[in-house]
Amino acid sequence: MADTGTYLYAITRAGDGPGPEVLEGLKGVAGAPVRALEGSGLAAYVSTVPLEEFGEGPLRRSLEDLDWVGETARAHHRVVEAVAGAARSAAPVRLVTVYSGDEQVRDLLDRRGDEFASVLSRVAGRQEWGVKAYAHRPAQPSAAPAAPAGRGAAGAARPGTEYLRRRKASLRDRDDAWREAAERAEMIHGTLAEMTVASTRHRPQDPRLSGRDDWMLLNGAYLVENDRRAEFAAALDAFRGPEIDIELTGPWAPYSFTALETAGGGMDDTYDPEGPGPTEGHDAPDPHDAPNPRTRDRSSGRRGGAEGSHGR
Repeated sequence: MADTGTYLYAITRAGDGPGPEVLEGLKGVAGAPVRALEGSGLAAYVSTVPLEEFGEGPLRRSLEDLDWVGETARAHHRVVEAVAGAARSAAPVRLVTVYSGDEQVRDLLDRRGDEFASVLSRVAGRQEWGVKAYAHRPAQPSAAPAAPAGRGAAGAARPGTEYLRRRKASLRDRDDAWREAAERAEMIHGTLAEMTVASTRHRPQDPRLSGRDDWMLLNGAYLVENDRRAEFAAALDAFRGPEIDIELTGPWAPYSFTALETAGGGMDDTYDPEGPGPTEGHDAPDPHDAPNPRTRDRSSGRRGGAEGSHGR
């Protein structure tokens, strides 16, 4: 049985990706060199990885380790950005997508070349931007003060009654604040979606990964024409205010807009690590944060595999 597999990062049209001068010295996951495999007019950017670390069983365990996931996501993202930066269009591939060998990747390019070509045409001249919107959580009411010494049971009940009243009012205020903030987030998303090629909303990110305890109201991704970047940013700025904190990240390779369905893929040897996933689509850091560590929500490879990541 082979002791290595082929890790896939991204796909471009043949001749459109980085040349040898870019690939030379470029390291991917586990410090492995990156190389290109060509077939059917496409190029797949891959590394050879040890199955003792990237096989199905080890990956299941590793995806529980946020430090390992963060390091792997950053390495994956670094390669994707190098490929996307040198190509007119590139399709990033889901984090930890591992095949049994190079021939299986070439078979993928042969069987699904038309699908990949369509995806590459769709994202050409466009980039992904991420938008997160947060609202501060209302303060909790303070605990009821202790009853003054010497007061009877009836007197002691009054502070408790007052606390319950304040608690009830606080919950009403909290619900009202949430509804207002959620409506604002819907307005933001709707406005941005109308002016972009494509958009998608991911589930709120786990606070352990975002590093924030605020309500995450919006975790969106938007495919933006390169010549509309300033217009997009200006539209977002119009929504900024003290009630809502907005983060704009990017530009990124189009992780959220290069997914292909795996049905009928027939890639039975592709590993399928199912992480415990607290967040959007994958269980690994979101690619939008990989450089800092996002650090792009957990990710898992999929049986049948070279399917778009992020899916954020």
